[in-house]
Amino acid sequence: MDNTVIDLASVRSICQQCGINKLCMPMGLERNDLDQLDRIIKRRRPIAKGEHLYRGGEAFTAIYALRSGSVKSYLTHESGMEHVICFKLPGDLLGLSGINGSHYTNSAVALETSSVCDIPFNQLEHLCQEIPGLQHHILEMMSKEIQEEHEKIAVCSKLPAEARLASVLLTLSGRFHQRGYSATEFNLSMSRSDIANMLGLAVETISRLFTHFQDEGLIEADRKHIKLIDVARLTALVKLA
Repeated sequence: MDNTVIDLASVRSICQQCGINKLCMPMGLERNDLDQLDRIIKRRRPIAKGEHLYRGGEAFTAIYALRSGSVKSYLTHESGMEHVICFKLPGDLLGLSGINGSHYTNSAVALETSSVCDIPFNQLEHLCQEIPGLQHHILEMMSKEIQEEHEKIAVCSKLPAEARLASVLLTLSGRFHQRGYSATEFNLSMSRSDIANMLGLAVETISRLFTHFQDEGLIEADRKHIKLIDVARLTALVKLA
């Protein structure tokens, strides 16, 4: 993996200029606090589709803030089978599970060309002692990750197949909207196979559901491009399940 760090000599307070800073970094920090945070962050050159940020079992050294693109987080079972945990979008933090030990417990791979900020954890930990709001934010992000995992478990264990897919599309819609993108038109960087894996369904079932949703006028799908046509009915599928 190319760990080349971008020269920041002529760049000041990139965190403040970044379009998704309010999602991955706490609001209300003083300018000096942001400058301190900015100094420990390493900004990689873009990582290619299929390139790993880290793999399960590797030594935990940093957490990562996704600036652009998308990343798949997954576990690998002893049998070698992959289990998709979630999909990360710009503004999300990755690697938080490694804080509890000395190694990453899951793997993270880019679904498309993506850019990330490396935040060395030993330096971040020291900085958290100086900036209380930063430590609180990290705890909030960890709590959010746990909550999302619980919600996913609830979706996969209780909802019928069509409600599961509707839930994923609506969740992505909300997450894209939060980032300033369209809530009704977006690209799915993840494959149908990845979606099926995360939801505990067969790939054929997911493909059939996408076709069914189009036939019912709920969505329009052109390869990876998705347009939500009837959000109300998609929402009803989830609520009525």
